[in-house]
Amino acid sequence: MQFVSFGFLLLLPVAAIVNFIIPRKFRYIWLLVISAAFYISIDVKAAAVMAGTIVITYFAAVMIEKFSEGADKTGTGRTRLIFALAVITEVAAMLIFRSGKILGAIGISFYMLKSIGYLADVYRGDEKAEHNPLMLALFVSFFPQVISGPIERAGNMLPQFAYPVTVDFDRMRDGFLQILWGYFLKLVIADRLAIYVNSVYQAPENCPGTIVAIATVMYSFEIYCDFAGYSSIAIGVARILGIDVMKNFDSPYMAKSVAEFWRRWHISLSTWLKDYVYIPLGGNRKGTTRKYLNIIIVFVVSGIWHGSALTFLVWGLLHAIYQLIGYIAMPLRDKIVEVLKIDRNGLSHRTIKTIITFFFVNLAWIFFRAPSLEQAFVIIKKSFEFTPWIFTDKSLYNYGLSVSSFNVGMIGIILLIAMDILNFNDIEIRERIIGQSIWYRWIIMIGAILAILIFGIWGAGYNASSFIYQQF
Repeated sequence: MQFVSFGFLLLLPVAAIVNFIIPRKFRYIWLLVISAAFYISIDVKAAAVMAGTIVITYFAAVMIEKFSEGADKTGTGRTRLIFALAVITEVAAMLIFRSGKILGAIGISFYMLKSIGYLADVYRGDEKAEHNPLMLALFVSFFPQVISGPIERAGNMLPQFAYPVTVDFDRMRDGFLQILWGYFLKLVIADRLAIYVNSVYQAPENCPGTIVAIATVMYSFEIYCDFAGYSSIAIGVARILGIDVMKNFDSPYMAKSVAEFWRRWHISLSTWLKDYVYIPLGGNRKGTTRKYLNIIIVFVVSGIWHGSALTFLVWGLLHAIYQLIGYIAMPLRDKIVEVLKIDRNGLSHRTIKTIITFFFVNLAWIFFRAPSLEQAFVIIKKSFEFTPWIFTDKSLYNYGLSVSSFNVGMIGIILLIAMDILNFNDIEIRERIIGQSIWYRWIIMIGAILAILIFGIWGAGYNASSFIYQQF
């Protein structure tokens, strides 16, 4: 069952209505039942892997807490051993099962990081071990997040499960608007761009250079709309159920540096890596050389987390190199700004930095998308071959999209950019819509639903393609 399936659209109202009716202290049980049913409907074998993760995480945390209480050297050694064995076991399971060669493990990278983060918090004494196994099971398997995140923390989620807020009309309306935006990003933009990108990337060596460059830029927006669309749906669904989930995207392509990009892209993963990898390694507290090494390690881990192929490793290393160059070149950049009397806050300067950042992020996405390093280099080479005749001989429309469908995709990208610019400037459109009169709200919501139904890309049986990040 996918977020974009009719089955899910039938499940969500039932889940919300029962969740609203049932006494608050028992809601976590209902949410666990729904979460289990949701995941089992996708893959029964994968559910077995998740159940094993929950069991290991539960008992490891309880034992760590037990041996930590008034621990002497022996107790400390035990907690360290239990923590290490649990983390090693879960990381090994993630690497083995994620390939799908032994068992399916959809979304395993996401719920494994939640579990490992929870164990780390208990080990460090930042959180108490959860002694209710059903509550912990819900934290790991909460269905809006289980496939592609956001990767939440126990400190945020467990208190909400134990003491859920009252679900009122404003909360449900806000959640519904977030869900609509997520469906628009996924069905109207991402799945439409995917048709073009897949067509070009099947044989980039046979395509005109500018077509390859356009497809590469399209992929940057495809993966953004796909993943941000999922996150928006997940956040909206959770909100309807009385749970607040962290924001996962914040206008990432408006970033003026790669470091800022990572503060805005996949926020739950970047903060997880900072808190559980970068800072424990010493962060920036142990000198410049160690700081640079820690950045490389973090992005190597990020690359491996996304996949075992060398392309993902190169993608991660590229982002590390971008940041190292940025830090090393900072004194020179500051000097140039001073000599030329450049206004750093000026619109032109900020726009140029944003465009340059997008170029390098887009370049790295080629390695993320390409099936091999060889093809990635072919795509890069072809992208720099300028073939302007594609705009006059209509060959631009020979890659899976008609003229009208191609134009819908372009309009969708323009709308996305406009929304991100507004969000970047602290103008929240959703809040503005909610603040309008009831007639304007209904017109906007009905219009959005019709746009999704009319312009959405639907697969066989009205099931759109899987979300890109579901594979991780």
